[in-house]
Amino acid sequence: MSSSSKPLVYIISAPSGSGKSTLTNELLKLVPNLEFSISYTTRAPRGSEQNGKHYHYVPMDEFHRMIAAGEFLEYAEVYGKCYGTAREYLRQASQTGHDLLLDIDVQGAAQVKLNLTDAISIFILPPDRATLEWRLRNRSENSESEIQRRLLTAKREIEEYDKYDYILINDRLEKSIERLQAIVLSERLRRQERPLSSEEQAIRDRAERLRLANLKEKVQPILASFRTPVPSAHS
Repeated sequence: MSSSSKPLVYIISAPSGSGKSTLTNELLKLVPNLEFSISYTTRAPRGSEQNGKHYHYVPMDEFHRMIAAGEFLEYAEVYGKCYGTAREYLRQASQTGHDLLLDIDVQGAAQVKLNLTDAISIFILPPDRATLEWRLRNRSENSESEIQRRLLTAKREIEEYDKYDYILINDRLEKSIERLQAIVLSERLRRQERPLSSEEQAIRDRAERLRLANLKEKVQPILASFRTPVPSAHS
């Protein structure tokens, strides 16, 4: 991408436990000239999280100052803690000629789409509710109440899947990484004012199969698994 071009902005959303962080980390290793927007938050670091790497950790009064100064593309309060995406990352991407990757929830994604109508949105889904619960239970830091809260939030979030351009069902990690990479590269290829090579066309075709209209049928059983109450063995 040339520095004079407007950066492509990719929004990735997913319920907690869907494997979004792993996918985005792998994507950033594979795709050149793609910057990750590190969110600001008022919550404390967890475990081995580092300031400036996982989040920018700021006190509540600093977060409110940034809101008042119009420094956020989007921000939200989740469980009493604030999260926001700084406009500065978009400015930096414009200057460097890189594209920008945003890892934000459905609430934030809706705000960004209002400001950046051409942003490309990708929703990552777990294969079903049981798989998501298993993943959440295998995170040692999650209490039972936290697991149930996240499952309830996930149910609400996946109902918003049809607001997104692309749907990625994270059933097998390696395949999911390939699909995510195809989406990002395909959107770049859309800007090419030249015939595509057969390899490039194959990337475009792979990404097209992940568009919302082509995945709606596959998503229905996943939605149904969240709508049907599942008694927990841990309850």
